[in-house]
Amino acid sequence: MSLLITDECINCDVCEPECPNNAIAQGEEIYEIDPNLCTQCVGHYDEPQCQQVCPVDCILIDPAHPETQEELHQKYLVITGKA
Repeated sequence: MSLLITDECINCDVCEPECPNNAIAQGEEIYEIDPNLCTQCVGHYDEPQCQQVCPVDCILIDPAHPETQEELHQKYLVITGKA
């Protein structure tokens, strides 16, 4: 599954530079995660880096975009050009 940022986001700017897939960008009011680019850091790290640095724990699994670990890995391969 991709991740999503809830409205508890305080726009602290720490998550965006941590994303290896450039899936996080400033939205109209809070940061947003592009589900087409989010791999939960599969292929890059053992844990999602944005969740690790978020001071308010507002980055959660997005139930609207279910994906298996294998699907996340395949997305990583496509995004990085290793497919």
